[in-house]
Amino acid sequence: MSDAHERTAALDDLLKLLELERLEVNLFRGVSPDEDRQRVFGGQVAAQALVAAGRTIEDDRAVHSLHSYFLRPGDPNIPIIFEVDRIRDGRSFTTRRVVAIQHGKAIFNLAASFQVHEDGPDHAMEMPEVPAPEDLPTFRERIEPYISKFGPEATQWLVRERPIDSRPVDDPHWLEPAPRAPSQDVWIKTNGRLPDDPLLHACVVAYASDLSLLDTATLPHAIGHSGGYMMASLDHAMWFHRPFRADEWLLYHQTSPSAYGARGLALGHVFRADGTLAITVMQEGLLRPMRTPEVNA
Repeated sequence: MSDAHERTAALDDLLKLLELERLEVNLFRGVSPDEDRQRVFGGQVAAQALVAAGRTIEDDRAVHSLHSYFLRPGDPNIPIIFEVDRIRDGRSFTTRRVVAIQHGKAIFNLAASFQVHEDGPDHAMEMPEVPAPEDLPTFRERIEPYISKFGPEATQWLVRERPIDSRPVDDPHWLEPAPRAPSQDVWIKTNGRLPDDPLLHACVVAYASDLSLLDTATLPHAIGHSGGYMMASLDHAMWFHRPFRADEWLLYHQTSPSAYGARGLALGHVFRADGTLAITVMQEGLLRPMRTPEVNA
């Protein structure tokens, strides 16, 4: 059976988003899913920008880091143009800068570095002890007892088919908002098999890494998704340490060391199921309290 037959329709849709159209040597065009969104999901534009950078890289080099800024909300109703700047092609490292453009303005900026394989010292932090993903309920099973709390549209959104199988160790905070420690563990993998392209696996994890990371900074404050705060990713950085597959279980261990000045900082470590540290992620996001209109007494 081919890989395509082992994938869900939702995962196929995600892979289509990552199949950018080449317009010129260093110019690519991407689209957004046909969904009722107010803005483009940050993980999508980050993954597409990494695809654009990777299309200009030799096969012997793998991405080892990216640093990016979200500059403006993306418009999901029009294509995104990705312009790649070939900053440096060295003997060991290759650097690319990618600017995502809509309506004539930059909405996202990414710098990515690629490296040939080299040997060197090897150490890493240990994976925390958590239940295995097979021992945890699926996302749908997790939210099933709470479905009556949501309206028809929200329920349809929550139970939709997803490209990423996500299994949190604890109930998501928005099901029962209450102050808790700024830490969460979530097992993730694609809902289906992927081709063996390492860059594709990196791009898929870049997409998935933005799904829950900023939420970690809201946990001590019982901030749910029902309003009251303007939340948005401001920047996103990733370091790819060791080989991994996005279609095999990965533990996403997330913590938040600080929240201040209407900003929250979150740190993520992605481990393979065998306990090997594969990726480190950091993100700062906007956590701005919404001001209610003043009412004249």
